[in-house]
Parts: sequence; C-alpha cells; structure tokens
Amino acid sequence: MCEQFMAKNTPTFGSYIQQLRLERQVGLRALARQLTISPTYLNDIEKDKRPAPKNDVLLDIADQLGADLETLYDLAGQSRDSIPPDIFNIMEKRTECIPLLRAINEYNLDESAIRDLTTNMIASNEKALIIAAGMGNRLQPLTEDKPKCMLDFGGKTLLQRQIEAYNACGITNIAVIRGYQKEKINYEGLRYYENTDYQNNNILGSLFYAEHELDGHIIISYSDILFESQVVQRLLQSDHDISIVVDIDWRGYYVGRIDHPIEEAENVIFDANNNVVQIGKILASEHDVHGEFIGMLRLSPKGAAVLKKHFHQAKTLHEGKSFQRATEFKKAYLTDMIQQMVDFGVSIHCVIIERGWKEIDTVEDYKNALREFKE
Repeated sequence: MCEQFMAKNTPTFGSYIQQLRLERQVGLRALARQLTISPTYLNDIEKDKRPAPKNDVLLDIADQLGADLETLYDLAGQSRDSIPPDIFNIMEKRTECIPLLRAINEYNLDESAIRDLTTNMIASNEKALIIAAGMGNRLQPLTEDKPKCMLDFGGKTLLQRQIEAYNACGITNIAVIRGYQKEKINYEGLRYYENTDYQNNNILGSLFYAEHELDGHIIISYSDILFESQVVQRLLQSDHDISIVVDIDWRGYYVGRIDHPIEEAENVIFDANNNVVQIGKILASEHDVHGEFIGMLRLSPKGAAVLKKHFHQAKTLHEGKSFQRATEFKKAYLTDMIQQMVDFGVSIHCVIIERGWKEIDTVEDYKNALREFKE
C-alpha cells in the first residue's frame, strides 16, 4: 500500500482529486468535460457525497491529472468501503497468485513478514545502473591510472563494495557506464555502456548513454559512494514512481571536511509529504534545507518513462544553452534534471535515511573513509 495512503493525514478520494485538479489549474467543468461526466457528478465526488467512480473513469482521471494510479485505487477502495478495484482485475488476469494469498493466510504472516516477502520479490526483478564514467580529478594522484570506483577498500574496490551491497539485497542484474580508464573496469557478470564524451559532459549526459536500461524497475547510483545494503533495502520499500535517497543527518559529514566544503553538497528541501521542492547546491545556511541527496535514486517503469520524456524535451530546448544551475545542458548534473521535473509538477519522493553512506570525492574523503573502514 502506498506510503501516501498510509500517511496519518490521508486524503479522501474526493479531496485527492480536487487537490490534483487545483494544482494543475484545471476547472471543474473542464475536467468533467474531459472525463465525459457531468460537472454535478464530479462536484459530488470531490465533496465525498458519492463513492469513487468505475474503473474506466479512474483510469481517465489518472491520465488527465497525472495521479498516482495505486494511490487512486487505494483511495477508491476506501471510498467504496471495499477492496481497491484494481485487485479484482489482477486476480482475474493472474489466477496463479491465488495460492500465494492463501499461503499468506494459512501461515498467518504478519505485516513485517509480508513486507520482507514483497521486498525480496521486487529485488529479484530489479536492476541497478552505476554511473562510473568520470575522471575523478579531485582524487588525483590516486586516480591517475584508474577510475575512482576502482580505489581499494580493504582488499576490494569501491565498485566491488557497491556490487556486494546490491547483491545482499537480491539485486544481481547490474550495468555500469564506463568512460575514463574504461579498460580498468572489467568485472564478469556486468553489462557495460561507454560514455565516449566523458571529458566534456557530466552525470546527466553520462546516464543517457545507457538509456536502453531505463525501461523497468531500476536503481541508479553514482560510482563514488560507499553505502551499506540497508540503504538499498530502504529504497526498495518505496512504491513511488521516482524516489531519491536523502540523508537528513548530513551536516556531520562536513565537520572537518576541508577539500569538499558544505557549500558543495547536493542539498534537498522537501515538503510535509517528503516530496522534493528544491534540490541542488542550495545554500547550506538556509534554515529549510532538510537533507543531502546521496547520489542514488529508484525508478518504476512509469518513472523511467517520465525521466526519459523530460530529458529529451529539455535537451531539445536547452542544448548549447544554460539549464537549471548548469552553464550548459551537457554539463548538467542529475539534480538539475530532478529540479526540472519538479518545476513541471512531477512528484519526486524522498526516501529518508540517517547515515549509512559516504561520498568519496577527494583524497581527504578517501583517507578518512579508509581510516574508518579499517577501524
């Protein structure tokens, strides 16, 4: 069930529809006309005087207002005091899931066990994509003959540590985008993509050399972060179309950190529903900065399609020009694309963590992380 549906201040079906309509500045009569229903009927739905409509109207509402379909179904079920309507469709199409439901009932699995079972099923069908094309100039001379993801941590490279963290969560379908010193990254069992212009572009451009991978449930991560498997596990529990990992205990990382000052953090401001409001190199002195984007996000199939759509629209409009905080589009960070989508009304959810990761961006970062790793 969606986190938004589980929230303490859960909206009703009617208030959710009305909120989306007002956010998109669509009049009640205009929406009713688009849905081919009467304005009076739509008004009654928004005021919860009538139960949620039939499935075909639900699909039209999701399409017209960009609603999260699972949230819409859950709220519709609540409105009718019944099971969410999509469940019946699933049962009819996938009768093989009936024994699974009976097993859950027979063995009396509690909420925690069901959540673990769901997470494991999701992980077995999940992909990971690691962006590892950069030159790592700030880690010179350590990266003079290798990419930064090949730095050693206790006898294993940073990339191997990342792969282990993914594997521990059941994710074995992993691809890597190479560029600088690409021949040094050559582990078996991985798929590889090559960023042929890594000297001139940035993380966003690098990602789209592997656009072919953006077609299902997928986690995307920077190659210069050392993270625990629990971070991945937490991200897998999100059922939003686009989710980013945000550390709210981030300021402590910058104490005594000289070569990578706090002003360079990719900070995030999010609202009461943990949706991104602002992201990027926001002034850390601002009182409403809530956390730091760690360089990891997750897409559903729908989220992947949304990302690709906005990327190509932005590329058409901004190529050779400035884009968000980037001086030109090809120099854009992933956070620039996230902000662009937020500005266009795309909901991007923050998965909240407290520590459990480290960025390895400078020689100072590497030495500090290595010291803690050995301890």
